[in-house]
Amino acid sequence: MQFEVWAPLTGHVAMLLDGATYDMARDPDRDGWWTAEAPAADGSRYGFLLDGDGPLPDPRGRRLPDGPDGLSAVVDPAALAPRPVPPPHTRLQDAVLYELHIGTFTPEGTFDAAAARLGHLTALGVTHVELMPVCSFAGRHGWGYDGVAPWAVHEPYGGPAGLARFTAAAHAAGLGVVLDVVHNHLGPSGNHLPAFGPYFTDTHHTPWGSAVNLDAAGSDEVRAYLLGSALAWLRDYGIDGLRLDAVHALADDRALTFLEELSAAVDELAADTGRPLFLIAESDRCDPRTTTPRATGGLGLHAQWNDDFHHALHCALTGESQAYYADFAAAPLAALAKTMTRVFFHDGTWSSFRGRTHGRPVDHRRTPAHRFLGYTQTHDQIGNRALGDRLSASLSPGLLACAATVALTGPFVPMLFMGEEWGAGTPWQYFTDHPDPGLAEAVRAGRRREFAAHGWKAEEIPDPQDPATRDRSRLDWAEPEQAVHARLLDWYRTLITLRRTHHDLRDPDLAAVRVAHDEERRWLTFRRGDVRVAVNLSPDPVTIALGRNGVRVLASWEPVDHPGPDGRIHVPGETAVVLAP
Repeated sequence: MQFEVWAPLTGHVAMLLDGATYDMARDPDRDGWWTAEAPAADGSRYGFLLDGDGPLPDPRGRRLPDGPDGLSAVVDPAALAPRPVPPPHTRLQDAVLYELHIGTFTPEGTFDAAAARLGHLTALGVTHVELMPVCSFAGRHGWGYDGVAPWAVHEPYGGPAGLARFTAAAHAAGLGVVLDVVHNHLGPSGNHLPAFGPYFTDTHHTPWGSAVNLDAAGSDEVRAYLLGSALAWLRDYGIDGLRLDAVHALADDRALTFLEELSAAVDELAADTGRPLFLIAESDRCDPRTTTPRATGGLGLHAQWNDDFHHALHCALTGESQAYYADFAAAPLAALAKTMTRVFFHDGTWSSFRGRTHGRPVDHRRTPAHRFLGYTQTHDQIGNRALGDRLSASLSPGLLACAATVALTGPFVPMLFMGEEWGAGTPWQYFTDHPDPGLAEAVRAGRRREFAAHGWKAEEIPDPQDPATRDRSRLDWAEPEQAVHARLLDWYRTLITLRRTHHDLRDPDLAAVRVAHDEERRWLTFRRGDVRVAVNLSPDPVTIALGRNGVRVLASWEPVDHPGPDGRIHVPGETAVVLAP
């Protein structure tokens, strides 16, 4: 078997394989690369000795049985579970995504345990499972954004074979799989890449320290490393799409950016395989060029999360106005109406949170709505709160139903966060499992210091390192059977069914979306083709004039009569209603 490693700054490289040492030779055709032939099989343990230091795990290793500080293990791709062809209905335009964290989706916290719950998702009606990061990280439990091995699968979840089994099970159930990947930084513990070469650069600095080297000397190989990892998830594991974490934090001054290079490679792989592969960005820029096709000057990513939609809806539901919610809270229904028709609230407008103007307008007449994802909750918007409280901790079932209605019948590709479909009573808190005591204390103190600035007492902030914090964050699968939760779950299923069966609710034409609202009386209506949606966020009933359009009630949270001949409809408090001819 041939082994290879890029170590351009090293004078001598050897490999430790199953207890034996093998000298590696420079590759005459590739600068900085070292190769060796050695007998190995699936599961063989190996690592590299750099000028006598080590052994260190393979930067491109697929498996780290003992964690990021242990040896790599050989993975035979042919030994991974067979994967059936993904279902044909998985294109992004028709998608309803479901974000989940493997470690807290089930009590066991494994791929196999999550696969056993896929029947819940198919009954719900979602089309794709979006997995939070599964790359190897130090410790057993964490969110996954501290990953340090972009090619490896976290062993406690089930390793590479477990991920392959999960993907196969999802596809067999008719579900696509999206994987969250992090290219903008690596975690603070177990990161051995700097020993191998210039994977990081001081040319740029990020909130996590030195930037990943995308544009300085040696960056060709670093970009190839990250690009190869991304394609491996899609090619070798059958993943259908990638969610790219915080692309605004990718420091890249090259004329051809890494994101353009990645999007081109994914489009090429999609064409070669005949599979509808896609990339979804998380971006703070409010810049439509993120999802504009490369042929017309954009980065060519296929979609992005739309936090402006979330913030406007959150303010309308909760009345919160702190931090980045301030701009949206002044007139939240007007802000929501703007995001539903123009995508970004900040499209060249003043942002008080940033202290400057922010964003750029979206050409809503040419940009399809499925370039953007809409949601009421995400891991960020729950877990980065002081107590990790969900909307269900403070809102009535009626308001939760209203929130779901806006997201699932609105113009954007909907995404749910695990448990929201039944109004989960469990929080989703920030938890870590750093083995380094100093790092653990720094994270604990930093979390408390961050929220102390907002008036929280230190003892009120959950300790990220306490196993109880992770335990509290696991879903309670007894809840969906309880009456109040079951009713909300049924409402989610109804809305997803309506989205699937009514083409107008999947129409990508943003220019055709019509929204009306009354800020004082707290109601909002919008039109998607022949479908009308009315949402009353007030506790008091309201009468709304829909016009003489002959629509009838398809579904409503509380009982609602059909509109009268004058087109007026009476909507009870905290109720949403969907209507069509």
